[in-house]
Amino acid sequence: MNANKIMYKPVGLIGGALAGVLAGIAFKQVWRLASGEPDAPKATDESSHWPEILLAAAVQGAIFAVVKAAVDRGGAQSFRRLTGKWPA
Repeated sequence: MNANKIMYKPVGLIGGALAGVLAGIAFKQVWRLASGEPDAPKATDESSHWPEILLAAAVQGAIFAVVKAAVDRGGAQSFRRLTGKWPA
């Protein structure tokens, strides 16, 4: 493992945690606006139907992927600005 990877590791870990929090907040807002419900259905909720559960999971996954990619890219660009090297 090269020095850039080792130096970037904490940035990536913190960024991943931040992405998870931000994605959770974004998903709650999107679900509330789209469905009018305060919370998304849980897979184990007996009163929820398959289509609603699968839609919620798909939306949540898409939001997480976009937020994670944005945070990862921003972290890599910040690392390059600070060190002059792209994290490999």
